[in-house]
Amino acid sequence: MAITGEIDLNSALAQLANARYAPESFNSGGRRGLNRHGGDTLAVLTSLAEVRAAVNEVAQTAQRLISIYTPDLEPDLYDQSAFLDVIKHFVLTRSFAKVRVLLAEPTRVMRDSNRFVAMGRRLSSCIDIRYGAAPSPQRASAYLIADDRAIVYRMRADTWDGVADIDNQTAARLYLSEFDQVWNASAAEHGLRAARRG
Repeated sequence: MAITGEIDLNSALAQLANARYAPESFNSGGRRGLNRHGGDTLAVLTSLAEVRAAVNEVAQTAQRLISIYTPDLEPDLYDQSAFLDVIKHFVLTRSFAKVRVLLAEPTRVMRDSNRFVAMGRRLSSCIDIRYGAAPSPQRASAYLIADDRAIVYRMRADTWDGVADIDNQTAARLYLSEFDQVWNASAAEHGLRAARRG
C-alpha cells in the first residue's frame, strides 16, 4: 500500500537523485552552513554535524512558523545552545512567531531534562509541544520546516542521512500538510508540563 503523498514527495525531491554530496563547511560557530554546488539550495546530509548545521540554518530562515516532527526532541539536535539561541531569537524578535513540535515517542522527553522543553514552558504562548497521537504516514521520519519553504528531512529518525533545502516550497508544503493533519488531530501535550513538578 502506498503512503499518502509518496508520489508527490518523490517528484518534489526528484532532484535528490542527482544531488552531489555536500560536505560540511561551517566554522566552529556553525554560522556559514553547508556547501551547495552551483547555487543549488539542496544539500545532502550524512553526519550529525551536517544535520545540526542544516537545522540551525533552516530555522534561521523562518519568518513566522517553525514546525518540528521528531521522535523525542532529539537532544543531539534540539537541546544544543546554537539551536536554542536561534529559537529564542525567533520567538522574541518576530511578532506572532510560533514553534510547533510534534513528538512521536515522548517518553524519553518525560524522563530526561531538556532545555528546549524548559524554554517551551517559559515561552508557552510561542512554543507548543504535542504528542503525535494520530496515526501518521511519516512516523519513522524526522524533519524541521521553516514557514512553508525550507526543510530539513530525514526519512529515518534513527540515522543522520537526509536532505536540507532552504528553497523548496513543494516538498515543504507537502510535509507541512501532513504535519498539520497530525497536529490538528493531536491534543496539546500535558505530560511535559506536569513533568516539571515531578
